Amino acid sequence: MRAKLVKIGNSRGLRLSKPLLEQAGLSDEVDIQAAPGVLTIRPVARPRAGWAEAAAAAPPEGLLDAPSAPGSTMKSGNRERSCSCAR
Repeated sequence: MRAKLVKIGNSRGLRLSKPLLEQAGLSDEVDIQAAPGVLTIRPVARPRAGWAEAAAAAPPEGLLDAPSAPGSTMKSGNRERSCSCAR
């Protein structure tokens, strides 16, 4: 596909069609890397995506401590502290 760079203030922009973005799996935020003569556009990596769901689905026998509800109070020794484990 051919496209033209358009002037946007002091910069240049590239218009990408919705079907092209959908085909590439790109949404609002992307990571762009430059090399001589090449721009690479990738979706932003979310390294912790899905961790909360995976932890919630884990069998309790694999846990060292009893699960706690988000925002609950945990006791540590003779002190209490607030837990905001899952946000």
